Amino acid sequence: MPDPGGDRVLLRGGVHEIVISRSRFRAALARVPDEAAATAFVAGVRREHWTATHHCTAWRLGVGGARSRSADDGEPAGTAGVPMLEVLARRGLTDSVAVVSRWFGGTKLGAGGLVRAYGRAVADAVDALGTARREPFAVLRVEVAHADAGRVEHALRAAGDRIASVDHGAAVTITVHVPEPSTAAFTARLAALTAGATVPEPVGTVLLDVTDVTGRPG
Repeated sequence: MPDPGGDRVLLRGGVHEIVISRSRFRAALARVPDEAAATAFVAGVRREHWTATHHCTAWRLGVGGARSRSADDGEPAGTAGVPMLEVLARRGLTDSVAVVSRWFGGTKLGAGGLVRAYGRAVADAVDALGTARREPFAVLRVEVAHADAGRVEHALRAAGDRIASVDHGAAVTITVHVPEPSTAAFTARLAALTAGATVPEPVGTVLLDVTDVTGRPG
C-alpha cells in the first residue's frame, strides 16, 4: 500500500500562463477530493475558455495517486496529458487536477516541443501555487475537568498542538491532532500538565497538510 506520508497536495488552486512560439498555454490547477470534482473542474474550464484550441488534462487521486487519468484532447497522442501527469507524479501530488488550455499561435512545436511545453506549463504552475506534505495525524481525545480546561487548552495551543475541537459537557473534551511519531511525547506532556490525571484516548487517524515554520512548502 502506498505510504500516505509521501503524498503532497497543492497549497491552493490557481492559474499560471506561459507563451511558447506564440502559442498561449494556460494551466489551471485545483485541489479535488474525488473524480466527480475533477471532472466538474475540467468541464468548467472548457465552458469558460471555449475559444481555446485544446484543453488537455491530468489528475491524480487517492493515497499515492492510486487513481489517475490524462487526456490529449486532439494533440498528438502522448504529447500533452502524459507529460502533465508525469509532472504531478514527480512532485508526489495527489487529489489534484490540471487543465492546460492552449491557444495555437501558428507555429507547430513538434512532438518533443509539445511534451516540453505542456510539462513546463504544469510544473511552472505548481511552483507558483506551492505544495504541502500530507501526513498522518493521530486523533486524540483529551478529557479534563472544567477547572483545568482553560489552563490545559492554553498550554496545548502555546505548544503548537493542533486542536480540532473543544466540547463542554460534564467534563471538557479537547480533540487534538498529533503527528503519529509524536504521540508518546504528547502523552508525556499531557501527564505533566495534569499531574498524571489525564491519558489521551486515541480515536482514529486523519491526513493533514503540513508546511514548514516559514509557511513555505514543507
